[in-house]
Amino acid sequence: MSIKKEYKINFDTLKKACANGDLALLECTDVITGKPVIAICAVGRENDSYVFSPIAKMFDGNPSEELVSPK
Repeated sequence: MSIKKEYKINFDTLKKACANGDLALLECTDVITGKPVIAICAVGRENDSYVFSPIAKMFDGNPSEELVSPK
């Protein structure tokens, strides 16, 4: 399976935001389940307001128990 272009763009955004200190860990709501999820968000500015753009969701459990690493 190849990595989609959109994932690579999000990853690049994550790296840039991390290098600039423009990341936040926020509680968001899953639109399908309505349950709270923790997301890594890039933080931007729009006029005098902050804008948060979710980039990735955190695992609720142990990622090593939820995913099999590539070989």
